[in-house]
Amino acid sequence: MALSPELIRKYNQPVPRYTSYPTVPLWDNQLSTQDWENTVKTAFEQFGKEEGISLYIHLPFCENLCTYCGCNKRITKNHRVEDPYIEALLREWEHYLGVLGSAPKIAGIHLGGGTPTFFSPESLEFLISKILKSADLAENFEFSFEGHPNNTTWEHLEELAALGFDRVSYGIQDFDEKVQQAIHRTQPFEKVKEATENARKSGYTSINFDLIYGLPHQTIDTLAHTFKRVQELRPERIAFYSYAHLPSAFPAQKSFENHLPQEEQKRALYEFGKSKLLEMGYEEVGMDHFALPNDPLCLAKKNGKLHRNFMGYTTLPAKMLLGLGASSISDVWIGFAQNEKRIETYQDLVKNHQLPLIKGHILNEEDLEIRKLILDLICKGKAEVPFWIWDKLPQKNRQALEDFEKEGLLKLQNQYLTISSSGMAVVRNICSNFDLRMIENQEKKAVFSRAI
Repeated sequence: MALSPELIRKYNQPVPRYTSYPTVPLWDNQLSTQDWENTVKTAFEQFGKEEGISLYIHLPFCENLCTYCGCNKRITKNHRVEDPYIEALLREWEHYLGVLGSAPKIAGIHLGGGTPTFFSPESLEFLISKILKSADLAENFEFSFEGHPNNTTWEHLEELAALGFDRVSYGIQDFDEKVQQAIHRTQPFEKVKEATENARKSGYTSINFDLIYGLPHQTIDTLAHTFKRVQELRPERIAFYSYAHLPSAFPAQKSFENHLPQEEQKRALYEFGKSKLLEMGYEEVGMDHFALPNDPLCLAKKNGKLHRNFMGYTTLPAKMLLGLGASSISDVWIGFAQNEKRIETYQDLVKNHQLPLIKGHILNEEDLEIRKLILDLICKGKAEVPFWIWDKLPQKNRQALEDFEKEGLLKLQNQYLTISSSGMAVVRNICSNFDLRMIENQEKKAVFSRAI
């Protein structure tokens, strides 16, 4: 059931996506390299050896600037950057091997960007094969990469498939030509069709399309055209994201800000897109994510085994995710760390045998319990809320949860909370009422504001 316009306006608030708890702006950042190495070692001994570990490898280069993009990237047509960057990635990986103390099991690898297919098939093969030679493979490993339909070649697909990759995510965003021109992401339908068909011929069992709503010049009619094209290709998964307009951080976004749909129009685009996906036979997995009924994501949700991290929803059981590359974030369940964002500085640090960390956070017991609570709400739509968390909530947050219940968005029974189907549209708002780090930060700001 769709939310009423009144509720859409009420809950149209800037709240975190909760790819981590605490969220990155609220990390303590009291993290030395030695602290992080000890945390990684502890996590590996406690559960990483048995479960295996996942790797996120950030490949930041792109040949052209997509003006909607908020990722960490470097625009260049100079492919000589590939070799020194891959050398740095392998140095960082070697450092982690020394920290772990024994060869890990690899449960998953994801290549993100930037544009991973900026790199030649030979470069990617060299990188991945070197990593795999230094580790074992978990029984049900999952390897995936993000590809640009315009430059994902048959050779890319074949080379990565030979290494065990069977999942690919294509950044589509929108099929309308006017929208594509505004965001500088022109890719003909024929190129997307070719890339999709080539992936299937190469043995890829899961293809994801990234789509965005709220882009310049988007209307219900243009979005209908996009979903008609999507239906023709029928990828196994769809990520239907909200466009984030941050021109102060990404100045290129100013080029089209006069053509963006307003908030109510933007919400209408989402509701229309969601209805089309459900009509096409996709099931809603969680925030922004949809999949066909037999896809492992849907099965994981039904079996209560869905997980969420910085890469979004995943079926991987491994709680350890090590990020390699400039700006990558590692999540080892009991701690987070982010790498240096500037490519040259990242490369210099690892060349000097240093982990290139710029920020991080070690979770305390309270953090861990709230993290589990928020993950349960986002992945399962229900959770048991420990009494001590209820006791810590300010009255206004308790009242907000009671309001959600009156509006039919959730049900409270003793210490159990269950989100309704319509309430999942505002699951982030619900989670924010348990975000004790954010609540404490807001209270500190309020006290400071009154003091001055």
